[in-house]
Formats: sequence, structure tokens, C-alpha cells
Amino acid sequence: MRALSAVSPLAVALAVSLIGLPAAAETTGRVPLLLIQSPAAPAPDPHATPGKPDAGTDLPGKGSPVQVEIPKAKEAPAEGEGRSTTSPVESATSEPDRAKRLDALFAALKAAPDEESAKQIAARIDIALTPSGSDTADLLMNRAAQATEAKDYDLAIQLLDGVLVVAPDHLEAWNKRATVFYLKQDFSDALLDLRQVVAREPRHYGAWAGIAIICKEIGDEKHALEAARQALAAYPHLDEVGEMEEELSLTVEGRPI
Repeated sequence: MRALSAVSPLAVALAVSLIGLPAAAETTGRVPLLLIQSPAAPAPDPHATPGKPDAGTDLPGKGSPVQVEIPKAKEAPAEGEGRSTTSPVESATSEPDRAKRLDALFAALKAAPDEESAKQIAARIDIALTPSGSDTADLLMNRAAQATEAKDYDLAIQLLDGVLVVAPDHLEAWNKRATVFYLKQDFSDALLDLRQVVAREPRHYGAWAGIAIICKEIGDEKHALEAARQALAAYPHLDEVGEMEEELSLTVEGRPI
């Protein structure tokens, strides 16, 4: 694990604004999450959770180079794993509608004429991405808030492990667990979880922004720049990331002639 001695103010500010965390974190220097415990849920290996896709290019493990290319389509979970409590009929009708709604929202976000309208669309995307399709997973996520607010990050990770057993494709669970790893300064595991987010939803600007933050923190400016540009491709009015992209482009590519 490569960890820094402190989390930079830029990283905290971006994590608050881009990874869907409460603004109250600004007063503590920490970024709280909404996580919880399922006493009966088994805790899987963080790197062997059922249903993980082959994302094409790996983000780093301990000491390996960062890669942030758009991943390949994910593989389906093995039969019997990560089943939702949603009925087959309900799933068949709700998933296509949800996908169409997200497509429309992401298209609107990309074409938004100004920052204010983009923020409103992004808020709707955040809401659309939050439900897991599993009542059990949603309950665990709600209860997990107490563990994170208490800064019991190890417990929070165990609880999110349980959520991902129930719902392996739950984007918010992967995203929240990445944030907990980030708070623990376990940047390697945070990147692995963010990889799972963009593997399932390549337009997830919050996850790409998180990758950019961490890559910049560990000194990998080249891949930080690539990740920032992926975030901006989905959300052009993401001003904080836009400023980071301008700074990194000068550092990595130099001034244009």
C-alpha cells in the first residue's frame, strides 16, 4: 500500500463535491460515508467479490503502474450469486427503463449550456445511480451510515463487503467503499474499487474524478490527466476537475507551441 502522510485539501474538496459525500466533511477534514452492518452478511475478499468484471486494463495493486483506460463490458455474475430481491418480471421491465433514463440524463449533462443546469442534471443522475435493486442491500447501505459517522472505517468496509455480496453491481457500494479506503490512505484498494465503478458505468464522472485525485496524490500525473479528461467528457461543467485538467496538461504535455 502506498499512502501519503496527509490527505490534501484539494483531494478532500473534490471528494466532497464529486463522490457524493456530505458537505459537513469540510469542517472536519474527513469525508464521511453512508455505510452499515449486516450481521449475517459474509465479508468477501475485497479483490475477489462475485461478479467483478474484467475491466481490460488493471488499475494498480501495490506498487504497480496506474491504468485508467475505459474498461471493457463487464461479465455477468455467476449463477446464484448476488441475486436481487427484485422479482424477474419487475427486473425485466425496470432495468431497460432505468438504462434509457440514464442515457438521456448523461446526454443532457454533456450538452448542458451552463454550470447551474449541469448541477441539476447531475443531481438527478446521482439519484438514478443510487438504488441497488435489492431491498436488503439498500437497508445495509442505510445502516452503514452509523459506522462511517463514527469513523469506524474497518467496520464500514466489512459492511460494504456484505452489500457487494448481495448486490455485486451496486455502483454506490463500490464508490463508497473506495472512499473509505481513501480515508484510510489505502490508495491501491481505493483505485481497485473505482475501477469496478467505471467498468460498470464508464460515464461515472465521480469515479473518474476520484481516480484523478488519487493518481495525482501518488504522483502519477499522466494517468491523473487521463482520468480527469474522462470525467470531463461526461460532465464538461465539472469546474474543479477542469482546473485540475488544465494544471496537469501543462505539467504532462507542456505549453502548446
